[in-house]
Amino acid sequence: MAVVERTISAPVEEVFAVLADGWSYSNWVVGTAHVAKVDAGWPQEGSRIWIRTGVWPVDAPGHTRSLTFEPPHRLVLRPTLWPAGELTVTLTLSTESPGRTRVRLEEDIARGPLRGLRNKLNDVLLHARNVASLRRLADIAERRPAPTERPYEAEQG
Repeated sequence: MAVVERTISAPVEEVFAVLADGWSYSNWVVGTAHVAKVDAGWPQEGSRIWIRTGVWPVDAPGHTRSLTFEPPHRLVLRPTLWPAGELTVTLTLSTESPGRTRVRLEEDIARGPLRGLRNKLNDVLLHARNVASLRRLADIAERRPAPTERPYEAEQG
């Protein structure tokens, strides 16, 4: 299992808002090339984000399903990319101090052929990928305009 933690200079609600925006998924999840579709209700339990992973011309379709949705502190996801398998990703957010969020990302191989090949090298690779993913998440959350600075959201209802 790969476990990574990072402090982000943004309130818990703002960091969770990035996680709850399915269209931002490919902006912070390393390895996701494109978001093709986001189910209505994302990230409610059972909803999915339909993605493409890899780099063209060697990319593949997949999806990520929400398993647990506890705003604004916990989100458990099941990224799936068959025939490689499925992962379980748990994101836990806590207030470190006012305006600062501690994010813990745990990722493990849940099912499929990769589970049988699980070893320390896989954990190292997942760890490196997740360090980069949390860096991207921080970049987005720390630079995201405050809700009052987003007039287009009010127009959309």
